[in-house]
This record gives sequence, C-alpha cells and structure tokens, in this order.
Amino acid sequence: MIATYSKLPGTSDSIFTVMSQLATEHQAINLSQGFPDYECDPKLINFVAQAMQNGHNQYAPMTGAPALREWVAEKVNTLYGSDYHADKEVTITAGGTEAIFSTLSACINAGDEVIIFEPAYDSYAPTVRMLGGLVKSYEMAPPEYDIDWEMVKKLFTASTKMIILNSPHNPTGKILTETDIQALIKLTKNTDVLILSDEVYEHLIYDGEQHRSLAIYPELRERAFIIASFGKLLHATGWKTGYCLAPEYLMKEFRKVHQFNVFSVNTPMQIGIANYLKNPETYLNLSSFFQQKRDLFRSLLAETKFKLLPCKGSYFQCVSYEHFSEEDDTVMAKRLITDFGVASIPVSAFYTRNTDHRVLRFCFAKKQDTLEKSVERLMKL
Repeated sequence: MIATYSKLPGTSDSIFTVMSQLATEHQAINLSQGFPDYECDPKLINFVAQAMQNGHNQYAPMTGAPALREWVAEKVNTLYGSDYHADKEVTITAGGTEAIFSTLSACINAGDEVIIFEPAYDSYAPTVRMLGGLVKSYEMAPPEYDIDWEMVKKLFTASTKMIILNSPHNPTGKILTETDIQALIKLTKNTDVLILSDEVYEHLIYDGEQHRSLAIYPELRERAFIIASFGKLLHATGWKTGYCLAPEYLMKEFRKVHQFNVFSVNTPMQIGIANYLKNPETYLNLSSFFQQKRDLFRSLLAETKFKLLPCKGSYFQCVSYEHFSEEDDTVMAKRLITDFGVASIPVSAFYTRNTDHRVLRFCFAKKQDTLEKSVERLMKL
C-alpha cells in the first residue's frame, strides 16, 4: 500500500449523507437534508431548456454570464443600497459551498485564525483546517443562540484573519440583529480582519423581520465576501448555482482560485435563471411562501412531545427533547428513523466538539402532505 497523508484525518461521510442513507434504508420521510420534495417552477425549466435550444451549451465566462451578473448587481444594489459593479465585484459560482471554499482558499494561509459561530454549516471548519488555518469556535446555545460579543472579542489575536457569519442561520434559524451588526462593526474597526458572510437563506426570513445583509453597511461591505445561492431561491438545489459578492480588491483574489477550481458554471442554467428572475416576485414572495410552511409545521409539532425553538429564518426548525430524554442527539435521530420513520439531523454534528444540547433539526421545505405525515409519526414518540 502506498503511504498517503490525509489533510482531513478523522473526517468521514457528513451527517447529511449518513442520515439520508439511513432514511432510504428504512423508507423514512427525509426531513434531514435541506432540499424541497416539490418541483421548481415549470417556467424556470422552460427558460433553461430554451437557453439550451438557443445554443448556450459551451463554457460561460469564468466570472459568470453577463446577464446574470448584471441581475445580481441590480437586485442587491436595489435591496441593500450598495453599489456592486457587475463586471468587477460579482462572480457566479457552482453553488454556495464552492463559493465558501474558494473564498477561504483565496484568503487563509497556514497559521491564520478563523472565528466561526457554532453550531455551524459543516464545510466551514474542515476547509479552514485543510488550508492550514486554525478554527476558533464561539459556541452558541439554545434556545435563543445569542452571541455575547464581548466573549467573541476575547477570541481575537494578532493571527485572526477572518470571521465567518451565517444569517439566516443554518441550523438554528437565528438572524443577526442590529445590535449584532453594530457590535461587529465595532469589533472589526481599524483591523485587517475579513468577513465571509453566508447569506444563502437571505429571502427566507419571517414575521416581518429584516435581513441585515452585510451589503447594507459600508464598514462591513469593504471587508466582506457575501455568498448567496440560487438553489435556495429557486427550489433547485441540484443545480448547484450561486454567487459571490466582494469589493474589487478581494474579488480579484477570489477569482484566482475560482478559475482553477471550477473555472465556470453551467451556461444554460445561468441564462435560464437570468431570464426567469426578471420578475421580482419570484424572490420577493419567497418569505411568505416559506412562512406558511413554517407556521404549519410549528403548529403540527406543537402537538408532539418536542419543545419548539425559535425560527426566524431559513427553512429549518429545531426542537429540544432534553425535558423527556437523556439520549444523545445522534442516538435519538437514528431512533426516530428506525422506530418512527422520520429523518432529522442531530445538531451536535454542527459543533466541532460535538456539543450535545439534545436538539434536532428538521427541514420544512416540503409538501404539506409530507409535513403532516411526518408529524403523525412523531406524535407516536
């Protein structure tokens, strides 16, 4: 056997893969992985098909199709009062995760420290470590998952290179408040610290709350990579299409990595999406669409033994069971699949130290019938 060196020793299949495979084996309803079980708009598919028929089947520009970049810049600048330049400061990516990977690869060197807020999307920490960086975790706790910024300040050292934020937050559904934003501005003022702002759920925000994109704040915009996802926007996660925004001096570095990572993103999807999104209602109505699902799911879950945690954004609902069981959350999640036929994600998987608050995450981006059947099974617990 040839000797090899693993850049990610101890890393195995993600919890999403494990739970989805287990759900398939037991024919369980899959509320674990974050994808819809309903189709995207047929009009969108027609736009993509038309793009193929019109010959848009070769490489797109490395930075992305001009029409789509122009739409991104116009949309973001209109919503958030920013001034992103479509040619110099917008890049179309192969989904949000590629944008995250390319951002970190462009910025993080051996010994650089990156602050992340856990529970956190599972690609952040491994990517930082693979690049030789050091993860500094701030652990948030249920039920509110609030951030004590004075404690965050204590994580800062001379080696702090970046902060990774995610709002609306996966898995907790938390959103950044104005107080959070002002604390972040104060914390990063007069520093060279960069920010990766994962905003893939920007249009999934509820109860009249505002999405506080870092694009709104000049003090943060000048140091931020902002990442978004068309998969979340269009109910088409399998298309793996997203984008990154950054000031020109940062985008130049991002593109150096992006061009050698995927180079460019599938052309007909870009053209189809650009034509489909000419109608602003396709994204402005998304919050009300998902709030109906959230409200339905919460009302159904209220009849179970679980305790509902707040959900102000994203399409994930977290629940606590510590009041009726001392089982580890991974054990509980597997038992829900094998004994009750419903798949969830144990939230300890989103902590570097596997911190277990006995909380599970369910995805409610599902048909009403799917949600109703799931809760019928969970009521037997």
